[in-house]
Amino acid sequence: MNPPKAINLNGYRHILYHPISYDRAITAQKAKEYFNWLDTRRSVRDIADTPVSKDVIEHIILSASTAPSGAHKQPWTICAINNQALKSKIRVAAEIEEKENYESRMSERWKRDLLPIGTNMNKPFLENAPWLIIVFKQIYEYDADGNRYNNYYVNESVGIACGMLLSAIHNAGLVTLTHTPSPMNFLSTLLERPDNERPFLICPVGYASNPAYVPDLRRKTLNEVSKFYM
Repeated sequence: MNPPKAINLNGYRHILYHPISYDRAITAQKAKEYFNWLDTRRSVRDIADTPVSKDVIEHIILSASTAPSGAHKQPWTICAINNQALKSKIRVAAEIEEKENYESRMSERWKRDLLPIGTNMNKPFLENAPWLIIVFKQIYEYDADGNRYNNYYVNESVGIACGMLLSAIHNAGLVTLTHTPSPMNFLSTLLERPDNERPFLICPVGYASNPAYVPDLRRKTLNEVSKFYM
């Protein structure tokens, strides 16, 4: 007897889930293939100004928004900026904060740790990339009567969505990097975001320049990042 397509739980409709399942050999193969593919992802600062269609960015955002979230609140707003004048304003404001960071806020150890990556206070990718995707976290929300309610596990939920955003960008054959100038309040002002939102992450998105260079870094091994209990 087939299970019903939908049931009622605590007064809410639940639909039958149809998982994608494979035999053990294919599961192992797909897990390895996904790692090998994702391991080619790099943070890229050499981004070409080659146009990327709005449709591509829309589907990347939709992919990120499939992320799980506390009580399914989806506490994020994902802004996509293609306007060149606005991108230039964002770069100017970000570089003001970055200059302050490099000259007075960051410790000497922090700056030494960044030397192999080659970052500095200049952020041309904020103008060069055809799109800036800026993720805002929604600390709280309002109901229809204007009452304020906090969201749940906001940083965790938005962080997961950002990880899925990076994977979706890589899947589209595009490149990005995660940029978090601190503080980022200027983004709320420039983009006229409401008071319940806080800037979380900037991702410049586009095709890699030709040529493009990335630091010759290694990722930690499985033993360095995991511990199995069997």
